[in-house]
Amino acid sequence: MLVLCVSDIHGNLDALRAVLATAEKRLFHKLLVAGDIVFPGPAPLETWRRLTLAGAVMVQGVSDKALATLDPNVLLPHGDRERAVVERMKTARAELGDLILERIKLLPTHVRIPLEDGGELLLVHGSPVDPAEALTFDMSDEELSAMLGDDPADVVVCGMSHTPFHRTIDNVQIINVGSIGEAPDGLETAPSYPWRERPTVAHATWIESTPHGITVEQITCPLSS
Repeated sequence: MLVLCVSDIHGNLDALRAVLATAEKRLFHKLLVAGDIVFPGPAPLETWRRLTLAGAVMVQGVSDKALATLDPNVLLPHGDRERAVVERMKTARAELGDLILERIKLLPTHVRIPLEDGGELLLVHGSPVDPAEALTFDMSDEELSAMLGDDPADVVVCGMSHTPFHRTIDNVQIINVGSIGEAPDGLETAPSYPWRERPTVAHATWIESTPHGITVEQITCPLSS
C-alpha cells in the first residue's frame, strides 16, 4: 500500500495541485491529510472539492475548527493583520457554505489506519495527546515521548508545525509531513496573500506499507510564481 501524506494546505489550491500532479506519476492507494485544510488561503471551496474528489482521509486542524465554529462577526480584532484575517474568515465561510462548514466541524481529530505488517498508523494534526499542540523537529526525545501518550500507534503522521521531520521515539515512528500551503522554506509577498507571505515550495511524504514494515520518503515540490 502506497500512501501520500500531506498537511496544512490552508486553502492553497495551486500548491495542492502541484503536489498532486507530482504524486499522480505514481499509483498511490490513499491520500491522508493531517488538518488545516481550507483556511486562510485563496481557494477554500475548490481545495475542499479537490480533496473530496480524491477520496482523502482528513482530520481536523486548529484552523479548521476555528473556521467552522467561530462567528467572525463577534470577534474583536486588534490591528490590521487581525482585521484582515477576520475578513478572510467571513469570505471563506460564505464561500464554503453551511453544509461544508458542518462537515469540517465534524471531522475527527484522530484516525487510525491498519498497516500491512500488523501495526497501526495514527493520523492527527498535532500530537496524539493534544491535536492542538504540535510535535516539532526541535523537541527533545523526552518532550516528544510525553506528547505521544499511552497508545500512540506504531506510526504517527502529523503536521501543524509546517516543518517536516522523521524520528523514532519509544519504537514509535513520528512523521511530520510539513506543509503544502505554508511551508516556511521559502516565502514571498504576493497580492493574493495580504495576510501573510506566499510559500514557494510544498511538502509531502510518501509512506509505503508492506508486510515487512514501512518506508518513508519526504519530498519538497517547487511552486511556480
